[in-house]
Amino acid sequence: MKKMIKGLLVTVLATTLLAGCGNNANNAESTNEGASGGGEAKSVKLKMFIAQPRFKEHYDKYIADFVAKEKAEKNIDVSVQLEMPTADNAAQILKTRLASNDAPDIFALHAINEIPSYYKAGYLEDLSDQPFVGKLLDSVKPSVTTTDGKVVALPLETLSWGYLYNKKIFTELGLTPPTTLTEMKAVVEKLKSNNVTPFVLSYKEAWIPQLVLPLAAGAIINTKDKDFIERMNKDEGSFTEMKEMFDIFDLINANGTEKATEVGGDDGAAAFAAGKGAMWLQGPWYAETILKSNPDLDFGVAPLPINDDPNATLINLSASTSLAVSKTTKNKEVALDFMNYVLDDTASNGFFQALKFNPLASVHTYESYPWVNDATAYVKEGKSYQDPAIPQAVKDEVGKGLQAYYAGQISQDDVLKALDKAWKSYNKVNK
Repeated sequence: MKKMIKGLLVTVLATTLLAGCGNNANNAESTNEGASGGGEAKSVKLKMFIAQPRFKEHYDKYIADFVAKEKAEKNIDVSVQLEMPTADNAAQILKTRLASNDAPDIFALHAINEIPSYYKAGYLEDLSDQPFVGKLLDSVKPSVTTTDGKVVALPLETLSWGYLYNKKIFTELGLTPPTTLTEMKAVVEKLKSNNVTPFVLSYKEAWIPQLVLPLAAGAIINTKDKDFIERMNKDEGSFTEMKEMFDIFDLINANGTEKATEVGGDDGAAAFAAGKGAMWLQGPWYAETILKSNPDLDFGVAPLPINDDPNATLINLSASTSLAVSKTTKNKEVALDFMNYVLDDTASNGFFQALKFNPLASVHTYESYPWVNDATAYVKEGKSYQDPAIPQAVKDEVGKGLQAYYAGQISQDDVLKALDKAWKSYNKVNK
């Protein structure tokens, strides 16, 4: 998820445990005596790269628990260096790291957008034989499985999303989520007539405005342009076919909070939690941050209308943030231990629940959240689609383009031409 963000890397030494015989836990070299129950402890430094800085507190705690478990069960002293850059900067930083043979042992990537190209480049360790794989739900496993049948990542976030809306405001004004663009315009007018700002705008981070692209593309591909992705991959399509995404984007922008390019995701969450806008172009992955600001907020998830075809108003189903192990890691044993600990039979429940992530494994027994149930109701009615496989480079380009478009610096056609160019460049590299 640029110009406005200076994106300093946040490097956190999550936990360092030192044990016997003068071993230094920061030394990646290992002794040969690491068995539990005696002997000199083995020291391992594990590097992790996860672009979710808002969850730092939860990761720190979970990593500390893992470190204690490795020490108790295997007599391994593990220190973890955790980098948590912003989403806007993470993809480019990680690509540079991987290309320069400086790969983290464990890193986060987007399951749909990035696994195909990262796997083709040889960056991902095959995890197919790991215990956690057998715990993944059948509906989730395909998202981290390659075309040749290998599981190469562990999913953290599975998503059912569209936009967020304040249920209290909607109920008080007798509103229901609209099913067409015309109905959305009526909702906007009703909100404005009652002195309620319709939308929270938060475009400081480019990944937020780009959310309109997968929503629009998914709706249009599902209803009238089914081979769009295939044709774009052959340099035979154009984003001019997606131009109607500007209809809803313009409506949102004309009826939103001020100074959007100065407001990032966390500030947007706080504004939404405070009722400063009735809707927010955002997904439920911000639930933890929203509820931290206002634990009593009652919010829901609904599909975003793109046009006046109600059949195109659909929930986006996706698996996004996932963890992978570097093919070149020198700490494979400990890296794999951590991956399996992420879906530990007991500890995993509390971790995923604290992050407000959806249950995605057989070991997850906690109840789904109300906003998840909202989205699931649409899915059960057949009103959903699988997140379109748009290259990450294209999503990065649309984010920057829509920031500039919102600021009045470029036109709709400029944005669309830039997206066509970005996809063609992607094709040249990946063919």
